[in-house]
Amino acid sequence: MPQRILNKRYKLIGHIVFWLSSITFLCFIFFLYSREINLALITKALITNIGFAVSVYINLYVLIPKFLKKKNYIFYVFWLVLLLTLSSLFIQFIIVYPLHQILDVSDNFSSLTTDTHSAFFFATFFYVLISSFLKFIKDWLSMQDLNYKLAKIEQQKLEAELKTLKGQLNPHFLFNSLNNIYSLALTQSEKVPELILKLSDLMRHILYESRENYIQLNKEIEFVDNFIALQKIRTAEKTKINYTKTGTIPSGRIAPLLFEPFIDNAFKHGLPGTENSDFINITFTFEGDNNVLFKLENNYESSELWKKKDSGIGIENVKQRLKHLYAKNEYALDISKKDQVFSVLLKLKLK
Repeated sequence: MPQRILNKRYKLIGHIVFWLSSITFLCFIFFLYSREINLALITKALITNIGFAVSVYINLYVLIPKFLKKKNYIFYVFWLVLLLTLSSLFIQFIIVYPLHQILDVSDNFSSLTTDTHSAFFFATFFYVLISSFLKFIKDWLSMQDLNYKLAKIEQQKLEAELKTLKGQLNPHFLFNSLNNIYSLALTQSEKVPELILKLSDLMRHILYESRENYIQLNKEIEFVDNFIALQKIRTAEKTKINYTKTGTIPSGRIAPLLFEPFIDNAFKHGLPGTENSDFINITFTFEGDNNVLFKLENNYESSELWKKKDSGIGIENVKQRLKHLYAKNEYALDISKKDQVFSVLLKLKLK
């Protein structure tokens, strides 16, 4: 059976149980006054609950959606007071005329007085108040469940984007690095064994270590070290690449692959080949025990060319993951393009 139908059945059963309990409760209250159980007592409890139910359901399905949720508070209060008044009068008139004559009802609840009207008015208000409170609790829980599901969907989307990002990085970067290492091997360069080891460490980080939401910062910095070293072998010798780290690497954790898209874009989409003026500046500053400051600058040919080349998935993924995995006061990201220089400043609080 579909879950939606089951939920409706459970809701109906809950309402039936509630009103049966209310009828039983009122029978007990009326018994305390009359000291006898008879048809009149049960009938009064039933009619009183009908009056309560009319007010409760009109409030839940008409007044709250039409006025309260739209913040029309004056109209809501007006119609609610009118509803409570009419409901309490309905209960009294039904009990007094003709129930008084038919069942020979003669207790305090069967006389049409101001005190009796006030008693039914506030009793009806109490039922409306309780049912409204239960509705708000239910709506709040439903909203929390919806937010949880949306957050889970967003997390799955980010994970899919991260996998796409890894998929883009793995083959292209791997093939380019292998080709460059192969070229160095032909010249019998002494750098080949070290570069192969760096490539191995880098691929292990991408495929295994970056599966978690957070990893140790030192592992991510080691990945950046290897990534930059492998990028350098396919960069022109005249390109000025400055990579510095200031301070001691803290022991905190960080979301993986936050820096790689910016660094990859600097090598891939920057460096237009302007003689003696191409540059990439990458700086990590470790502040205290739980803060890291990442700064990157590189030149590029033109804003139009940058927009054409930049796929955007890597940087956009970083923005979404920061928003999802960190509170607003835990990070600050500033990206700017000015005078043909692309700049990134990311300040992050470690986990």
